Amino acid sequence: MGDGEFSDRPNVANLIVHVSSDGIGVTRMRISDVLRSKGSTVATVDPGLTVAGMLAELARHNVGALVVVDGDTVVGIVSERDVVRGLAERGGGLLDVPVAEIMTAEVFTCEPGDTVDSLAGVMTERRIRHMPVLSGGALVGIVSIGDVVKSRISQLESDRDQLTSYIQG
Repeated sequence: MGDGEFSDRPNVANLIVHVSSDGIGVTRMRISDVLRSKGSTVATVDPGLTVAGMLAELARHNVGALVVVDGDTVVGIVSERDVVRGLAERGGGLLDVPVAEIMTAEVFTCEPGDTVDSLAGVMTERRIRHMPVLSGGALVGIVSIGDVVKSRISQLESDRDQLTSYIQG
């Protein structure tokens, strides 16, 4: 084939345009999809609970972070890393202080309608490992960076399968 001639066989550039124009692989996974897959149970803790009590809750729920709530209001988030930093600064006495003293009070949250891609960007940029999910101000779930990565891998595998199916006819 010379310049200006086109093949009926798709190349990568026109395949991507064609696939996108057909809507294949453009579906964006949402946080609601992640919660549907992993469940919406959220382990919470009262800000007045001691760090020792909070550690027991982390172990009991087998999680790396707890959402700190005062009644129905999210007031913070506390993680294993907060405990490690606190122990390095204060020593063993940290176990007797209330969670409110070590929690992160500036909590970044997301909504069920947010996309996994946008959340991945925010979590990476701000170095956030756990993000509570709020709907109408109510706590409805929590998403970890691991959940985000797992869902992205799942989406990429689905996209790959759709492209393979498209190419093979």
